[in-house]
Amino acid sequence: MGKTLHARDLRSPCSVSDTCSARVRRLTRTERTETRQAENLNVTVMGCGTSVAIENQGRPSEVDVSARQPSPALTIKAAVLIQRWYRRYVARLEVRRRYTWNIFQSIEYAGEQDQLQLSSFFSFMLDNFTQLNGNEPDLISHLLDSAVDPVTEEVRQCKYEQIVVPDSYSGPRLSFPLSVTDTNALLSAFKEQQTLHGKYVLQLLHETQKFLKQMPNVIYLSSSYAKEITICGDLHGRLDDLLLIFYKNGLPSAENPYIFNGDFVDRGKKSIEIIIILFAFLLLYPDHMHLNRGNHEDHIMNLRYGFTKEVMQKYKTHGREILQLLQDVFSLLPIATIIDNKVLVVHGGISDKTDLYFLSSVERHRVKSALRLPKRSLDHTDVCCSSRSSSRQSSRARVDSPFSTGRMKCKKKSRLTKQSSSSSSSSSSSASSVCSPRASCRATPRLPPPTPRLPSPVDMLQVPFLDSIVSLALPEPPREELEWRQIVDVLWSDPKNQNGCSPNSFRGGGCYFGPDVTERLLKKHGMCLLIRSHECKQEGYELCHNGQVITIFSASNYYEEGSNRGAYVKLGPELIPRFFQYQVSRSTRKLTLQQRVSVAESSALKALQEKLFAHRSELMAAFQQFDINNTGRISTNEWAQVVESVLRLDLPWRTLRPRLVRLASDGNVEYESCFENISAGQPMPQVTPNLAETMYRYRTDLEIIFNIIDKDHSGQISIEEFRQTWKLFSSHLGVDVDDQAIDDMARSIDFNKDGSIDFNEFLEAFRVVHKLDMKEQQQG
Repeated sequence: MGKTLHARDLRSPCSVSDTCSARVRRLTRTERTETRQAENLNVTVMGCGTSVAIENQGRPSEVDVSARQPSPALTIKAAVLIQRWYRRYVARLEVRRRYTWNIFQSIEYAGEQDQLQLSSFFSFMLDNFTQLNGNEPDLISHLLDSAVDPVTEEVRQCKYEQIVVPDSYSGPRLSFPLSVTDTNALLSAFKEQQTLHGKYVLQLLHETQKFLKQMPNVIYLSSSYAKEITICGDLHGRLDDLLLIFYKNGLPSAENPYIFNGDFVDRGKKSIEIIIILFAFLLLYPDHMHLNRGNHEDHIMNLRYGFTKEVMQKYKTHGREILQLLQDVFSLLPIATIIDNKVLVVHGGISDKTDLYFLSSVERHRVKSALRLPKRSLDHTDVCCSSRSSSRQSSRARVDSPFSTGRMKCKKKSRLTKQSSSSSSSSSSSASSVCSPRASCRATPRLPPPTPRLPSPVDMLQVPFLDSIVSLALPEPPREELEWRQIVDVLWSDPKNQNGCSPNSFRGGGCYFGPDVTERLLKKHGMCLLIRSHECKQEGYELCHNGQVITIFSASNYYEEGSNRGAYVKLGPELIPRFFQYQVSRSTRKLTLQQRVSVAESSALKALQEKLFAHRSELMAAFQQFDINNTGRISTNEWAQVVESVLRLDLPWRTLRPRLVRLASDGNVEYESCFENISAGQPMPQVTPNLAETMYRYRTDLEIIFNIIDKDHSGQISIEEFRQTWKLFSSHLGVDVDDQAIDDMARSIDFNKDGSIDFNEFLEAFRVVHKLDMKEQQQG
């Protein structure tokens, strides 16, 4: 405040001199004279207001000072011009900010859909993968088929205590039961980038497991025992956000209770540190620290979004055991928390069939992953199929092989149908609002309508007699499936503005629930507020459904540096929410609003260009259907229609067109130009049409599978392992590739010709390069 600036020091997104000259041209001759007389004035900026100091420059002027004052009409006109310009400037920034946000969110949700499809492949792989490195069970078997460990708790605890910690270890050493000294030591160690030894991690998880087994599905809290309860949303492995919350709001204690509403892990690089801290405070203050389960507290989600990889890298000796123990710990986390019988706190949301009484009675530990039906439910489906198969010989004879491309086309067709159904605002049945098993695209009216893209037992097991189920009414779902549906809704659902409950086809799981669904559930249970997380919000929080639903998100800079704030909410005995925002940033504070928007926009557009590149063959084929004369040009409407039909990201393509593609002189789109600024990092031989592109499109999935096959964590797999895995994966995708093509591809990825494929070679083979970035690096 009170800082004096000269006019030449002021900066704005549009040059001051250019703006002034544009305005001067509109002024009368008399006004121009007055403007020229004012050019020698110094402008003093005092806080948010301004004052003009008139000083004589050189010799005294004969003109009276009052004559130099601009007329009221000129002042008003200048103010209107400045206001109009600023409003347009802010509006343009807001448009850019919004479509940047839409790009990030659409790509994130598309990734979740891909994960649901990948979980189908994992189940398929369990049934078909032949062990190539010995007879011991592989990691994926442990992760997907979590059999009960016959070892007793006493034996396991004794085993952990016998793990030797070397004298060279300088990190914290925990003793149980934990004390404040232990939690303080953990916080200090993690601030110093230290890693907790695997022995203490296993002991901590074991103690947490024992504690959570005693907890109910729904926790009931009272605000009368504390001044306020703090509720935090998704953290996603961002330790800096957690430390900042503790710095601003205080550490958990009897006087400062916390609820962390799920999604502690994945995406960020400090997920294991976050759950260690949260579990430590949970054991230290069991009545004042509360953790809800999120959709990322799921071992199959962790395979894709980084937590599994993080654990295996940080704990090479005990990583496998830590992951197996975490499966049980995650499945034992409570599903919901209720404050004063008035406020419901869940991670995702609700559906029109959510029943809190039923939810309180489910056996939550059975649902190791919300992406897979409980095993008993799968067995039940198999039994039903088998009992009818003898009377369905004619239908069975018509069924294609599980590996046929026809079935893949059928799946794609049903996927489009499901997307279109999400726009409906009418209330749907529970079968369509939860992620229940998908029916065939030839399902009869007696079956439930198509549901989001969570894998069904049919899809996962590739049952060869699928049609034996299609024309028959399914029996009443077993209780395990009903429990699974309830949990999926609570973990995966999102609110919408329209009334009703419809499938959440955008994410691929859960449902969209409207204001009427919220009001009905709250009224039924005598509540007034629903607090949930699960969605990133630019300001860290958002209110909807007439203030009855609050979304809270605590991971700042989630998509990109400066993309969003984090927030937490505090509730007192009056149950009036108070929001606190923050942003962990070392650089964005120095950037202007326009610079922050530009950084996020550039990152979003790069991600979108990679999406276009990954679907190049499909896009080109669709473009050429409109380009009958092979001119290389189509209309903007046709271009937008094609891109949306292939990518299905629900983005404003006409608005994004200037950023992605070039216009010809006749106003049409040169559609091949959308691939000009991106190329493959390592040229790949086209051993078969579009194989390299297919592998690039599924490179994230292949990377996950690569890490699973690499059981000794050497960073290498044999070409034979690569061949077997890709044959299974291509069969699952319905891609017709012969063995010779796979062998040629494997040898082409083996750049150093040592007979194995290392992880760096794999990533290099499927890396893309942005040509504009290359130019900037060369110029730099």
